[in-house]
Amino acid sequence: MILKGKDLERLLPQRWPFVMVDEFEQQGDHEAATALTVHEGNYFLLPDKTMAETGLIEHMAQSCSALAGSLSQGTSAPIGMIVEVKNFYCKRRPTIGDKIETKATFGLTFGPMTLAHCTASTGGETISETDLKIYVE
Repeated sequence: MILKGKDLERLLPQRWPFVMVDEFEQQGDHEAATALTVHEGNYFLLPDKTMAETGLIEHMAQSCSALAGSLSQGTSAPIGMIVEVKNFYCKRRPTIGDKIETKATFGLTFGPMTLAHCTASTGGETISETDLKIYVE
C-alpha cells in the first residue's frame, strides 16, 4: 500500500517545508520504495532550478526515516540523524518536475545504528546512490 499525505506524515519527524518524501511503500522488513516530485518551492532548489546534491542526500535519509517509522511499534515517528555518508554518487541533479523514485534498504543494525543503502532514479535512470549510517533514538 502506498502512503501519502497525513498517512505518510506519521512516519516522519520532519514537517513542511522540509519534508522530502511524497510517497512511501514498504516492500519487506528491510526495504521501502519512496518518491518525491521536485517542485518550485523545494527547500534545496538551486537558482538553476536543479536540486542540490544535499537535497538528494536528505531525500534518501528521509526515505530511511520513513522506513524506520513504518517498522516502529511506537505511535510517533522515531527521531534520527545521519552519522555518515559514504560512497555518494550523483550522475545528475533532478530538476523541477522530475519524480525521484528511491529504493532504501536497511542492512546491519547494531543498537541505535543502522547501515542503509539508497538508490535514486528518475525516468528509469539511476541519478544517485549512497550508503548511510543512521542513528535512531
